[in-house]
Amino acid sequence: MKLLVINGPNLNMLGIREPGIYGSESYAALEAFIRRVCDEHGAEVEIFQSNHEGAIVDRIQAAWGNTDGIVINPAAYTHTSVAILDALKAVSIPAVEVHLSDVSAREPFRHISYAGMACETTFAGYGFDGYRMAVEYLLRRLG
Repeated sequence: MKLLVINGPNLNMLGIREPGIYGSESYAALEAFIRRVCDEHGAEVEIFQSNHEGAIVDRIQAAWGNTDGIVINPAAYTHTSVAILDALKAVSIPAVEVHLSDVSAREPFRHISYAGMACETTFAGYGFDGYRMAVEYLLRRLG
């Protein structure tokens, strides 16, 4: 089973950017956590992070035909990117949306998720554990 985990803009700044919202652990700690979860379940994982919308679209498109499932935290692009929505729809790979914070409890503009419209489910507000939940969901789904 091969999973692709995509992280959007500013997630590379974890531990520095608004730790009261996003936690004090680094992006390297998040990557290690995701790899550990996937190793525990015998899943192959590629982790990709970009601050650039087009790079995220390109990576989603490149997943077609060689990836079983996608975990995506589009970050700020959640609320703005029809391009990421369209890319997810184009490849038709089962996808799950993740957010470290509970976006539904934040500013009203964060309540809309374009990427989420192409995802089977969303885990928001669970911190790093949301990634575990997303991986386990996909592994059960793809079983």
